[in-house]
Amino acid sequence: MNFEIIFVLLALVGMITALIWDGLRPGMVLLTVVVLFLCVGILTPKEMLEGFSNRGMITVGMLFLVSEGIRQSGALGQLIKKLLPEGKTTVFKAQFRMLPPIAFISAFLNNTPVVVIFAPIIKRWAESVKLPATKFLIPLSYVTILGGICTLIGTSTNLVVHGMILEAGYEGFTMFELGKVGIFIALAGIIYLFIFSNKLLPDSRTDRYEEEEEDGNPGNLHRVEAVLGSRFPGINKTLGEFNFTRHYGAIVKEVKSGGQRFTRDLDKVTLHEGDTLVLWADDTFVPTWGESSVFLLLANGTDGTEPVSRTKRWLALGLLIFMIVGATVGELPAVKEAFPEIRLDMFFFVCITTIIMAWTKIFPPKKYTKYISWDILITIACAFAISKAMENSG
Repeated sequence: MNFEIIFVLLALVGMITALIWDGLRPGMVLLTVVVLFLCVGILTPKEMLEGFSNRGMITVGMLFLVSEGIRQSGALGQLIKKLLPEGKTTVFKAQFRMLPPIAFISAFLNNTPVVVIFAPIIKRWAESVKLPATKFLIPLSYVTILGGICTLIGTSTNLVVHGMILEAGYEGFTMFELGKVGIFIALAGIIYLFIFSNKLLPDSRTDRYEEEEEDGNPGNLHRVEAVLGSRFPGINKTLGEFNFTRHYGAIVKEVKSGGQRFTRDLDKVTLHEGDTLVLWADDTFVPTWGESSVFLLLANGTDGTEPVSRTKRWLALGLLIFMIVGATVGELPAVKEAFPEIRLDMFFFVCITTIIMAWTKIFPPKKYTKYISWDILITIACAFAISKAMENSG
């Protein structure tokens, strides 16, 4: 075993340890390992940067913008409201109407906007029909994952592997090729949710007292839930070290982190990306920070989105259908023969869709960088470089 093999193995062990430790973002951890390989000569600068030009990685980045355009159009919110039954119903009947369509939607959109839009709407609907929201939120999360494995664009993993196949000189996946396996897995998962979720999930949450305390809030403030993003400046600091009220003008009354709830001794609680803070805030908090990358999600009991014209909503849906149908038809042999000089694949159509959405302002074009998860893209690109280092070392 030569030096290069030993060095790569040790670096991989260190990388996994750092990811478990969770002190840095995954993209920075992988980038550190790649730079180490560059320093000892296992990777050349060209090999280090090749992943950043991978077709699958760039497609993932574009799809973040397409998903944001669909989210801001309000089309998904209108759809889920029509799927939810009105009046008295049961958990099973509601899940039966709700979960299969959500799985279908998530096969073509990034999971995050689907959950971000649907979760607060489902929560308010459940309260209005006197059903526990706890019976629907975890199934919502799982069903978006199950739907994502059915198409080429359902998850970033599918697109990245597709890009690697193309780079190796082979034909990549077609739009629905993964569905030959994924649909059966998704059906099995959804059936499992139908049968067992009502039995396994709790009937209520233990934090209901928070709403009862609402009338006694100081300064006539109201309840807001804020999910911390990667750019929140207090990451890995305690609330005692980071004065949240001074920075944002809101009072933290609860922290939800790693499946635990903290309501006492909050000054000693360390904040992490993805934690949920329950706040007392005034009416200006959500409008001020709703478009900031500091928070991934702000929820105050309303839809949280500005009204969108019906024309823009239909345009967003039309562009999504155009992208899906175009990429599917573009893989047909007859189409390939008719346009031999142009590869009419998902990359081609997602580029067109993204540019049209930007110029028609379906998503705010001046803020487009906010909607892309750069850490995911850096992680993907560095993973290519690490795999190349493993090859080079033997």
